[in-house]
Amino acid sequence: MPPSHAAVSSLSLQALRAARPTLWTRSGKAATSASALAAAPFSLADVQAAHDRFARFSPLLAQLFPELEESAGVIESPLLEAAAMQQALGLPATSGRLWLKADHALPVAGSIKARGGIHEVLEFTEKLALERGLIAPGDDIRKLGTPEARACFAQYQVAVGSTGNLGLSIGVIASALGFRAAVHMSSDAKEWKKARLRARGVEVVEHQGDYEKAVAAGRRQVEADAHGYFVDDERSASLFLGYAAAALALRDQLAQAGIVVDAEHPLFVYLPCGVGGAPGGIAFGLSLLFGAHVHCFFAEPVQSPCFLLRMMAGNGELPGVPVPPSVYDIGLTNQTEADGLAVPRASELAYEAVGQLLAGVYTVADDTLYGDLARLHDSEGLRIEPSAAAGFSGPRLLLGSIAGQQWLRQRKLLPHLPRATHLAWTTGGLFVPAEEYDRFLNRGQGFAANPQAPTDATSLHHSRRA
Repeated sequence: MPPSHAAVSSLSLQALRAARPTLWTRSGKAATSASALAAAPFSLADVQAAHDRFARFSPLLAQLFPELEESAGVIESPLLEAAAMQQALGLPATSGRLWLKADHALPVAGSIKARGGIHEVLEFTEKLALERGLIAPGDDIRKLGTPEARACFAQYQVAVGSTGNLGLSIGVIASALGFRAAVHMSSDAKEWKKARLRARGVEVVEHQGDYEKAVAAGRRQVEADAHGYFVDDERSASLFLGYAAAALALRDQLAQAGIVVDAEHPLFVYLPCGVGGAPGGIAFGLSLLFGAHVHCFFAEPVQSPCFLLRMMAGNGELPGVPVPPSVYDIGLTNQTEADGLAVPRASELAYEAVGQLLAGVYTVADDTLYGDLARLHDSEGLRIEPSAAAGFSGPRLLLGSIAGQQWLRQRKLLPHLPRATHLAWTTGGLFVPAEEYDRFLNRGQGFAANPQAPTDATSLHHSRRA
């Protein structure tokens, strides 16, 4: 007989409090439903508008960034098959094929944050330019690269609170357009990211404490500045839609690769999660395009499972814990080498948009992140940062755990696994300094020999309806 709801909730909470890798899945009816999408705060038209904004600005982006000349200003990453990594992870061919969406190689900012961060600055820039008469609708967007436009933008400050990668994307695009840029960073942000920002002329404001405190401090400072604009990672619709636009590009890439997504060819997507905006936007966009045939899982560090806690709270599985919950509420430290994922509380905007669409959330130990980083280097020759390795535990847990097998059986997906596509989204790493990457790799080599060793919590995984 299956365990009771209370027993399962207790078991899951025990595993989370002990910082053991855990898989939480939604059981019952398909996670993606027309009613959930209809109730979401955004639509396909909103996603398309973000995609169109990137297209409008592409001539200016090609002018501002030499690395975009070849792509005519398009900021996009490749879709890569990863057969060697699949073998290194011990994933059988009968379970489908492993692919990577290589956002670790996104130009300009070097991470997934280039999508949302650059989109929001472009949206603010366009609105300001229209208000100030720098352009009229339909004008050549390259007018915004003129000295006149830059002089106007220099009157304004664009600021953000970040642990690193979002700050890099905001700082790089804002300073390139001529804005004064400031990034409020938590004490756990990497030194090389701070140095890279300062080299771009971006003001770096350091705060004691975690990501949440850095965001709050930045928000307060900008509220007092009449010419200040704050990019709010916890609440921003513009960021969310910039990420969601990635789904449109991926749809085209899947088609070009001959990858079918339908009932007999399911698509499983594994997305590293911090506050939830980036993976939430992508999961939302993919749900709009592929409906019940795409199954999105968020990946979080064992010490920072903020979105998993929010999902459990929404399901009534955290009695006595405040809502929305923080990882500190259950005794976790929020300390992880995956700095971009070190977030104590999930974005309510992201939860509202995708809380009813996710297939599940799982947690990963730092040692596993390093081991998978080394496996990817050795098998595919790709360089990522630790947080970007979180996606690789997804297929391993889904296919190899009791909870994963139960969920696949409930959803009648087991017969279709040989034709499935597993897509790990690698989210950052392009600009990691060589000496920093060597440190990652050296640590990871010790865990890379046995792909199953870091994942030893199979008996603790569980499934519940959300």
